[in-house]
Amino acid sequence: MSRAKSTFRVLNPAGEPKHARPSRPGLLRQLNARQLLALVRANNPCSRADLVRLSGLSAPTVSSAIDYLERKKLVARLGLGSSSGGRRPDMIAFNSSRGVVGGVDLGGSTGRLAIADLDGKIQVRSVFSTRGNKRPERIVALIHSGLLNLLNLAHIPREKLLAVGLGVPGITDVQAGMVISAPNLSGWQDVPLRDLLESKFQVPAIIENDVNAAAVGESWAGSAQSVPDFVFLAIGTGIGAGIFIKNQLYHGSTWAAGEVGYFAVPGAYLPRIEIDKAGALESAIGGKAIERNWREMCKRGGAPASLRATDVFELAAQGHLQARQLLESSAQVLAHTITNICLLLNTSLVVLGGSVGTSEPLLRATREIVERNDFARPQLAISRLGRDAQLHGATRLALDCVETAILP
Repeated sequence: MSRAKSTFRVLNPAGEPKHARPSRPGLLRQLNARQLLALVRANNPCSRADLVRLSGLSAPTVSSAIDYLERKKLVARLGLGSSSGGRRPDMIAFNSSRGVVGGVDLGGSTGRLAIADLDGKIQVRSVFSTRGNKRPERIVALIHSGLLNLLNLAHIPREKLLAVGLGVPGITDVQAGMVISAPNLSGWQDVPLRDLLESKFQVPAIIENDVNAAAVGESWAGSAQSVPDFVFLAIGTGIGAGIFIKNQLYHGSTWAAGEVGYFAVPGAYLPRIEIDKAGALESAIGGKAIERNWREMCKRGGAPASLRATDVFELAAQGHLQARQLLESSAQVLAHTITNICLLLNTSLVVLGGSVGTSEPLLRATREIVERNDFARPQLAISRLGRDAQLHGATRLALDCVETAILP
């Protein structure tokens, strides 16, 4: 940000500058505080002089904003630092113990919970079953009791929980806090999940599609750090994509961007898209589809029929002919999908995640095909966070909620 001023210029509809007018002091203070908080976190610990230099703000403005952040208990004074020849600097650090957040990765059969400090470091975690009764109220009750139990295990007071973030396997209206459809949760439709969570916890909550949450995790702490334009492609039982454009998640006009499991597959029958049924791509290279195809191939004998998709691909890497055929056909379909995505979005990176997507043999075979292209040949990488991508993403979203709540 450039040096802050007490006035700003705006343009009228004709493009001519209007007379400058004073900005609201409260709003300006919050903007300065947000900027300085980000700088403290990125350069932790640092001095006020460092913040003046890094921000371009005046020393009095920095002091005022830091005093405000100190009152909010988001920063703490460490005392005087070492001198490099002049006065010893007044050192400041981000107060990561100000509170904690809850992260939730909700799946069709299991859910995972975590408590993290304000640096995003997970302190404690657990797993719970979502089998049986999957009514929204029941799931929220399980999440509530599970997070409270984690707080107790970590000896963290209940009032220190400041926000909850949750990734859910379905089309999610983030703005309304509504799960539009989640077939893996026994047909959840139009579920006001954010309101249910906030009513239970009495803290801000945010919900997001689970693959989008995983993309947030990879952007924040995984294979896509510092990459503004990328796609996270999750391939497991289902297939979905989280899309980042200019460092922002892209949701689409009806929150369904990234539902690539419904992509057409060359040479295959294209069924009508139905929200509660698998799409063509999912039916071709989803985990269950690969395992089904393998069982059909094994009817001719020569290999165990009960292998998981990733085991089949490992067998292919060892030279097994039938497994190699299945790996190559799967890589061909995946490469076709990646090429089409990048022809449309021109992203520089595709991160592969999910139980099938993280297969090294599949990555190598797909990369070999994609790299034949003159363009639309992004870098391919396997998720650095693995199964934790969704949990890290949910945690990051909860941390964003905290900053908004404390510095509105």
